[in-house]
Amino acid sequence: MTEEAKTSESQADPAVSVMGPGDGETIVLGTTRMRVLEDGSHTGHRLAIAESVLAPHTQGPPQHRHAQHDEGFYILSGTVRFTVGDEDHDATAGTLVMVPPGTPHTFANPSDQPAVMLSTFTPDLYVQYFRDLQKVLAGGRPLTPQAHIDAMSRYATEPATDLA
Repeated sequence: MTEEAKTSESQADPAVSVMGPGDGETIVLGTTRMRVLEDGSHTGHRLAIAESVLAPHTQGPPQHRHAQHDEGFYILSGTVRFTVGDEDHDATAGTLVMVPPGTPHTFANPSDQPAVMLSTFTPDLYVQYFRDLQKVLAGGRPLTPQAHIDAMSRYATEPATDLA
C-alpha cells in the first residue's frame, strides 16, 4: 500500500458517533433515569459517558471505591451532594467533580428539585454495573445495598466499609 493510500484510509476509518437528544440506551434504577450517551464502543473502551436525572430526595449507592477507573460528574442542573470520605460537597449547576481511583465516594439528591448530571467513566467498564442493577430490578428484586455491592464487585469496585 502506498503512503498516500495509507493516509487516505486512516482519515476515512474513524467513525464519528452522534447521539441525538432522544437517542441512547435508557437505564432506569428506581428514582434515577440514566441515558448512556457513549458506552465505550466508539472510544476503544477508553471513555463512557452518561446523563443521569436524579429525582428529588434520591439516595445514591453505598459509599465505594473504584480500583481501575476515574469517574467524573458535571452538574447540569439542580444540586447533587457528593460524600467523599466523611466530607459532604453540594455541587450545583456548572460544577465538575472528578473522583480518581481509590477515593471513597457516593452521591445523592437531597433537594426538592430533580438534579441532572453528566458522568464520565474512564475506562468504560462501569457502564455495565448500571445494566446489572437494572437486571436486578427487572428480576423483581429490590436495589438493596447488598445488590449494589454484589454488582460493584464485578467491576473492580468495593464498598468503603471503613466509612459505614
